[in-house]
Amino acid sequence: MTKSLSLFVLALLVSAFLIWEYKVNLIVWALPKVMNVVNPIQENIPTTWSMGPKEALDRDDARPNIILILADDMGYNDVSLHNGGAGDGTLLTPHIDSLATSGVWFAEGYAANATCAPSRAAIMTGRYPTRFGFEFTPVPDYGRLVVQWLAEEDDDILKTKIDKTIANNLPDFMDQGMPSDQITIAEILKDAGYYTAHIGKWHLGHSNGMSPNDQGFDDSLSLGGSYYLPENDPNVVNAKFDTSIDKMIWASGQYAAQFNGGDYFAPDKYVTDYYTDEALKVIENNQHRPFFLYLSHWAIHNPLQALRSDVKEMNHMRGHNLKVYSGMIRALDRSVGKIVEKLKDLDIYGKTLIIFTSDNGGANYIELDDINKPFRGWKISFFEGGIRVPFIASWPDEIDSGLKFNQPVHHFDIFSTIAAASRTSLPADRKIDGVNLLPFIKSGKTEKPHKTLFWRSGNHQAVLHEDWKYITSKQENSKWLFNTNLDPHEKDNLIESHPVELKLIENLLGKFNSEQKDPLFPSSTQIPILIDKYDGQIIEEKDEYIYWSN
Repeated sequence: MTKSLSLFVLALLVSAFLIWEYKVNLIVWALPKVMNVVNPIQENIPTTWSMGPKEALDRDDARPNIILILADDMGYNDVSLHNGGAGDGTLLTPHIDSLATSGVWFAEGYAANATCAPSRAAIMTGRYPTRFGFEFTPVPDYGRLVVQWLAEEDDDILKTKIDKTIANNLPDFMDQGMPSDQITIAEILKDAGYYTAHIGKWHLGHSNGMSPNDQGFDDSLSLGGSYYLPENDPNVVNAKFDTSIDKMIWASGQYAAQFNGGDYFAPDKYVTDYYTDEALKVIENNQHRPFFLYLSHWAIHNPLQALRSDVKEMNHMRGHNLKVYSGMIRALDRSVGKIVEKLKDLDIYGKTLIIFTSDNGGANYIELDDINKPFRGWKISFFEGGIRVPFIASWPDEIDSGLKFNQPVHHFDIFSTIAAASRTSLPADRKIDGVNLLPFIKSGKTEKPHKTLFWRSGNHQAVLHEDWKYITSKQENSKWLFNTNLDPHEKDNLIESHPVELKLIENLLGKFNSEQKDPLFPSSTQIPILIDKYDGQIIEEKDEYIYWSN
């Protein structure tokens, strides 16, 4: 072998080693560039929302307009109504707060799951998503690859566990979703004569009849990528983290939207403001007929990106991450304010039912301590921090102002409540788990709308039965039992001292599980989540944790 050839072979070996050694950083750098070639994004394409009548055709139609605003990964403490806002207590959310002061604040609002997709399925159908097998959150193939590589490099005591055989045989991301035979609230309203529009995140599948347009929406402006603005845009401030989920999100990043299944194109401004302005067009165009607007914001999910102008308003805060995160919340709150203002300008505010909530609690991978305060746990866990969410309804013509409801309500109640408000019938051929909350609100009832609630994500499951909360992580045989009346913050585990209550609840959970369908696609990943620490903090023997299945 010649010297030059030997050097060439050596260079190849060194290059191969470096590529493998730094494969995660390489894919995070390269994948967005590859995606822009494979999935090119056009310049902004103006939307063409359906136009309603120029005046009301039936002035006796008393059915309300309905606007469902869904935040993403919003912690309980991110709303200043609750505990001061965004962890440090100095961020105000006046427009979100005002929805509660003009209507009803559900202080014990629960997400259907601790991750986004199953919660969204429950909201759309009024059912436990496990009833139709939608148990896990779809993740793109390249996202699983990033998580897998990071898991292989992980030297923490608690390690992510991946079944590669299952992971490599999962259906394509676009095919993982809510079965098309499920009846959505949009389908019910559309059949009743409502105009229906979706804006933002969907995450319930995009093929085989699972897209928003196939599931009851006349028009849909869908999230097409994870970026709020291009990463190098002069108007944006970014915050990044050395965690698998954050790296996955940045790696899959594109700045894109899609209208009614057409070509992908770039929004014309910061995504939260873009969705808001498009929502205002929907309201303007359809002010003279009943409409249902599902405004499913990407905010405040990572990647953390905020407008520079919003971050400047957070200069009194300590820490770059908190400033960026709080700037994102400011934009979300601004969205709510603009929508209410538009409704008032058009004189339809009183006849509009607005519901605001989040798909799950705040995430551990953005490295902020108190976003779920005063509750323990994070997104992905069934401790209160993962499933206790902002939950507010306003309907000035029908709901008295300044109400507070202190009994547990659930995401699937949104379906039945909207159906009742719009005077439409529930599907007769399937079990609906949610209940209409309007009688409880109007009468001031103090009884619980639900005696028992369940959560399930494979290995990780939970039950709220009357005043008792049970949580299990079956893989580690970990169990917790809390008296929520005496211990709402889940500090005192009573699993050893209350065997009667434990047996009762485990029997309830067993019966519930026997009634659910097998998952549509299996779990391939077990991810450890510390209950009281965020990602990157030092793990100690005393730390409690769960393993989340997905």
